[in-house]
Amino acid sequence: MGPIELLHMSVFSQSFSPCGRFLAAGNNYGEIAIFSLCAALSPDVSEAARKPVLTFTAHEGPVFCLASASGQLLSSGNGEVSAWNWAELIKKSVKAVWTKRPDYKSSMEIPEINAMVINPRDNSLLIGGGDNNIHVLDLEQGVFKCVFQGHSDYVHCLSVRDRDGEVLSGSEDGAVRMWDSRTAQCVHCVDVHKYQKCARPQFGKWISCLTTDSDWMLCGGGPFLSLWHLRSLTPTSIFPLSGCQRQASFYQDMILAVGEGPFVSHCLLGGEVKAQIPCSPPNLNSLQLNTNSTENQVLTVAGSSEHVDVFTNVSYKAFSLSF
Repeated sequence: MGPIELLHMSVFSQSFSPCGRFLAAGNNYGEIAIFSLCAALSPDVSEAARKPVLTFTAHEGPVFCLASASGQLLSSGNGEVSAWNWAELIKKSVKAVWTKRPDYKSSMEIPEINAMVINPRDNSLLIGGGDNNIHVLDLEQGVFKCVFQGHSDYVHCLSVRDRDGEVLSGSEDGAVRMWDSRTAQCVHCVDVHKYQKCARPQFGKWISCLTTDSDWMLCGGGPFLSLWHLRSLTPTSIFPLSGCQRQASFYQDMILAVGEGPFVSHCLLGGEVKAQIPCSPPNLNSLQLNTNSTENQVLTVAGSSEHVDVFTNVSYKAFSLSF
């Protein structure tokens, strides 16, 4: 890849292998890179150890989403999802196990897939994107079994509440919708921007990040990043972060968030911004915590550059991997 392509590279998505020893990252050129965390974290590390063990073109168009389930890496490109066996990728063998495309209403326009999440309760993959719908793929049968319809604009983000199988989605239309995964019905709809404390009309109403932890939800985008109690559907904390947040995560007794700006924000649950930790990319898209392995417990952060920053301790960047 030439210097111009590297200059304009953005890394949109990341996923750790089920064994926790490898990291996959997807970029705006449709490429996926596989990094060995063991090699990158070893004490006598070489420059080469922080480069990919494998890079391959997976899709036309950006790889906005990656996820891992039952030994497979799932990736999304223009309107399609592909599965790759982790065991094969680690051996540098690139062959898609399958590629599937939801049944889109219009055949003219290929909607991009902006969000993907696995629902472990019924082993399904939820896909959201440019056609405003959420398509549900049964991973055992390999068929799309239903569609959640209700958003009036792009679906940007998805989350599953592990305990009760409820699915949450955030959209360009400004709403977070909650779905019963068994009936495919929307059970609640929250217009985040209508709560004055959350609203930032100058940024718009769209929801670009969403995550859940039992009875709690984090969401933000145009509106401020906010913490919501799901039973009462009320915002309990508003985080005074400038710019739009792209991804947030619960971590121990705090919240980690990334978005516009070259830093990871550490926030306390009460709303206070405790620290902002510098990163290499000028803006960030993705933040991932490796919970799959005890020896490679790292936080990885990526955005508008070819670098993926690795934190062995969330308080400072240890080093960068690069495409």
